[in-house]
Formats: sequence, structure tokens, C-alpha cells
Amino acid sequence: MLKTKFAGLAGLTLLSLLAAPRTQGQGLGNSPYSRVGFGDFTGNVGGVRQQGMGGVGLAAPNTVNVNELNPAMLAYVTRTTYEAGFSALFRRLHTVSQSNRSGSASLSYLALAVPLSKNWGAAAGLKPYTSVDYEANTVKTIATDPNKASVLTQERGKGGLSEAYLSQGYRIGKNFSLGATASYVFGSIDLSTGTSVFTSADLATDITKVVRLEHLHYSDFAFRGAAHYRGKINDKLNYNLAGVYSFQTDLSGTRSLTQRRETANGFEIERFDEFVDRKGKAIVPALTQLGVSFDNNKSWSVNVDAAHQQWSKYQPFTNSSATTTATLKNTVRIGVGGEYTPDASSVDNYFKRVSYRVGLTAAQMPYQPNGQTLYDRAVSWGFSFPLPTATPLDATVLSLAFTYGQRGNLDSYTNTAEARTVNNVKDDYLKMQLGVTLNNRWFIKRRIE
Repeated sequence: MLKTKFAGLAGLTLLSLLAAPRTQGQGLGNSPYSRVGFGDFTGNVGGVRQQGMGGVGLAAPNTVNVNELNPAMLAYVTRTTYEAGFSALFRRLHTVSQSNRSGSASLSYLALAVPLSKNWGAAAGLKPYTSVDYEANTVKTIATDPNKASVLTQERGKGGLSEAYLSQGYRIGKNFSLGATASYVFGSIDLSTGTSVFTSADLATDITKVVRLEHLHYSDFAFRGAAHYRGKINDKLNYNLAGVYSFQTDLSGTRSLTQRRETANGFEIERFDEFVDRKGKAIVPALTQLGVSFDNNKSWSVNVDAAHQQWSKYQPFTNSSATTTATLKNTVRIGVGGEYTPDASSVDNYFKRVSYRVGLTAAQMPYQPNGQTLYDRAVSWGFSFPLPTATPLDATVLSLAFTYGQRGNLDSYTNTAEARTVNNVKDDYLKMQLGVTLNNRWFIKRRIE
């Protein structure tokens, strides 16, 4: 039996490690909003359990899943827990006149939590931090040119950052716990802007374009602190309060810039490096998260989380002109969700042991075109299926989470600087996540030889 358990753990670890490179720079389909800042920011929304409840759960104790959302929750870890998550995302981008569909799948996260004592737990893991994946083509006519020449601009971005972390949570007294996370953030982002000038006569011949390539590589440390308090209203109702603060981070890195001329088919004609590995830094703003939850310590919980991030203090990489120059605004995110397990100890009805989850979330986006606030609204739902082979010492749980959401809108506005009308892009997306959780009692002392 022990060999079987370790074989399963080794197999899942190998599968996860094979997929682990995809956590760095996940391509989750063409997302024009990933041009902003560091890309699509993960925002510390937790694993598959939290995703099924709308990304909430700061104040929701749980002894089955790894709650890396709030490191103070590690004080509740009672068994060694290994968890891996895999994601698939499908999105439809559209304006009033155009539409595009894309999608991808990747490893979502890895986490391992271990109880160090009755009141002390620790965890280590790997998860995405940001994702950049976009492509945009723009054609403009040169009004003053007698040949009616046009300028084609092709902008592309790929890559992203990952976060490897170590967390600890310790219970002080009966109801209060503190936690901390130290992370190593690393990864690369590649940005390119290609420009070509042509007339209608050039369409039948080969044209060349000038491409500006920018490579940004980041690597630095980030820190997070957390607290959790659990109290009792009466014998059947408990409440939980929690807070997590992710400190502002100065991400050190290097930047390389290259110019090249190539054919329309992408073949390089000539190339020169402006500079290579020039050092600099970028600022990731602080993130404050607060949560409250209620539960009956048995079958259900209801959670409300709020988050505030100071994107107005964001600074792009030193002297980087390829990243967006738009002024970002502070953001607020509100989520509400819950879970229900009819009877975790039921023997005659398997579906009473299944956990059911649902959640709603609404968040501001940091980019505000023409002063207009854009929102990301989503509904989530999920399930956890314990395998029938579970015992008090060993359990395996398969979890599913689904999120359907919409970002942006179809409004338009006038860009006075360029004297043209700009159409906003609406992003309809469906995210699916599969989580595999292995629980086991390690380091048990033998009492009978």
C-alpha cells in the first residue's frame, strides 16, 4: 500500500514537472489587456477550491486543500498535502465590427503543505504571477502622402512571470494565527513592434518592415504577511476574519533592445543590437486583501473577500518605451462565494460527500481608456470529488472549477491626440481548472512493534 501511495505521488509529481515550464509565460489566448503593466496579473486568488468560489476564501479554514491564498491558514494543516492544478481557458474577443476566438491549456500551480507541529504548518509551491499574450495589427493611412501610402503596425507580446514561494503559518493561542510568505518572482517578457509602409501597388510585391524587439527579464524577491482569527457566535455558527498584505515589490531585471529589418514573411535582412542586458527595475504595487466568512464547522461556509491594489504607484521597467505608457489606476475587487458538503461522512450516498461551490466576483481594471472604468465580472462554480478509497490516513480528491466572465465593453471614444475613433474590446472568457489533491499522514510514530 505504501509503495502504491508513493508511486502515485511520484507519477503526479513527474506529470506536473513536465508541465511546469508552461507556468512561466503561460499563453492563455490573445488578450489585449495583457499589454498593460506586467500583463494579466494573477492577483493572489488561490487554487482550485478558491476558484470554484469566485477566488474567495481568505478567511475559510480547510484541512483538505492547500490555502496558499492566506499563509496564516497553514496553521490548520493536519496532513501532508500535495496539490496540482491544471487550467484551460477559452476566450472570445470582439468589438462592434470584429471578433476573434483563442484558447490554451497549461499547468496552473503546484503546492505542498506539511504540518510541522500541532499549531505550525509550512508550504512550498510554484504558480503564475503574470501572463503576457497579445497580438494587434493596425493600419493607418498617411493623409499627406500623394501616393496614399499606409502604415502597418504589428504589435506582439509573449511571456510572463512565475512565483516560487515558501510559506509558514503559526497559531498563537486558540483562535489567532499569523502567516508569512517569501517568494522568488522570475520570468521573461518579449515585446515586438513591426512597422512597414506600403501603397496599393506594393501589395503585389514584397515589402520590408522594421521590427523593434525588446526582451525583459525579471528576478527578485517578494513578501506577504497574513493574519486570521476564528470566533464563535453560538454552538452552530462560527465566524472568521482574515487579512493579507502583499508588500510593494521592486523587481530587478535586465533589458535588451534590438532593431532589425526583415521581409514580409519574417526573414531577417539585417540586425543590430542597441544594448544588451541593461539593468533596471520595475515596481509591483502593494495589494491589500480582507476577508470574512461564516460556517457551521461541518457542512457549509459563506465567504466575502475584498482587495485593493495601488496600481497608481506602478512603474514600468527603467527607460522601457515598449511597455504601455498609460497611467494606471487603483483597483478594487469584491467577491462572494460559498461551499456546501451535505454529509462528508456519508456511507450509503456518495454525492453527499461531494463538495459544491459557487461564487460571484466584480473587479475594476487598472487601465481606464479616456477616463472610463472597465470591469471584470464573473460567475464561478465548482465541485470536489473524494475518491472512494479514502481513509483517515490517506485521501485523494479531484476538484473542478469553472469561471465564466466578461472584461471590458463595446463602447468607443475619440482619441484627440491621433484624431481617430477607438473601439473598446470586450473579452468573454471561460476558464476551467482541474485540481488533484493528495492527503497523507506522514511521520507517524509507531506505538506497537
